[in-house]
Amino acid sequence: MKKICYITTISLTLNTFVLETAKYIHEHTDWDITFVCDNDEEFAKKLPDYIHYHPIKMERGISIAGIKAMLEMKKFFKEQKFDLIQYSTPNASLYASMAGKWAKVPVRLYCQWGMAFVGFKGLKRAIFKAVEKYVCSSSTWVEPDSKSNLAFSHKEGLYPVNKGSVIWNGSACGVKLDKFVYENKNEWRDLIRKKHNIPEDAFVYGFVGRITRDKGINELLKASKRLFETNKNAYLLFVGPNEADATVDVELVNWAKSESRVIFAGYTNVVEQYLSAMDVYILPSYREGFGMGVVEAEAMAVPVIVTNIPGPIDAMLKDKSGLVIEKQSDELLQLAMEKMLQSDLDSMGQNGLKFAREGFEQQEFFRRVLEDRKQLLGVE
Repeated sequence: MKKICYITTISLTLNTFVLETAKYIHEHTDWDITFVCDNDEEFAKKLPDYIHYHPIKMERGISIAGIKAMLEMKKFFKEQKFDLIQYSTPNASLYASMAGKWAKVPVRLYCQWGMAFVGFKGLKRAIFKAVEKYVCSSSTWVEPDSKSNLAFSHKEGLYPVNKGSVIWNGSACGVKLDKFVYENKNEWRDLIRKKHNIPEDAFVYGFVGRITRDKGINELLKASKRLFETNKNAYLLFVGPNEADATVDVELVNWAKSESRVIFAGYTNVVEQYLSAMDVYILPSYREGFGMGVVEAEAMAVPVIVTNIPGPIDAMLKDKSGLVIEKQSDELLQLAMEKMLQSDLDSMGQNGLKFAREGFEQQEFFRRVLEDRKQLLGVE
């Protein structure tokens, strides 16, 4: 029986990207499974009995408490004698890679789901890049969740070209096609549009995620504001936390809050229904690990607009399931949004649907993850 441990800074990452994979591994092996993250009693109560939970105090951002977290991990890893530890998210990965190396864990797997330094400049970028490189060097294997991020990491010298791989076509967890049911699209489209008083003939652009600068929200709001002046049929639908952080232009946020055609739907557990209400999904991000929302939109046959960055460009077919623009340009984004008004959205949608179904189905993704873990562990 192998012992494996998953480590992230907060429980949300485990719940979103790891839990279903762990369930699949439990169903197909006799391996012992442990989760480690910052304390979350409600999350712990909902875990299956076969998953052990060990909370360790961790915080986002740089903190002196990180030293204590790393030392506690080292002790825990040595006591438990794990065969494999898997870690992701910046702080947890730094602590776990250090602790795992010192505790001599045989397989230390860094799931490189996004790199913070990419969004920084100057000295801050140099420091965070050095930390990223250290985590990679302290890991026995690295697995980014997109092929373009693997190529980027090799180009940046984060780890050698003979180190690192991507599971199948990328992503952290694949697409759950029995949740993103394309056959229900029309029903869900009507439901959400009626709920938020969006006219049936409106052209709805949509975004799913946090309202923050690095997601390209300033550009999205600028482009939408100008587009709204000439197109009275255009709407913008935000899905996710409603509050914008301090990095987003206050005047743009105030405009959006006062504009009836900008809808802030808030957080939802049924994102597939909201994607169904969109005509075009937009991810104008500055950096991503993969951009799972792009494939989820395609699973609902929704065309996409993404920025030309590692991750999202792997999640779509350029000029077939959507458009690719350069990041940080509200002018180019507006042009792409206008182009979509004249595009064959049905063809784009069907291309994306086929792409998502054939390349990202969740159970096949899990099967490949398990085969990868067996290979790393030397298990037949």
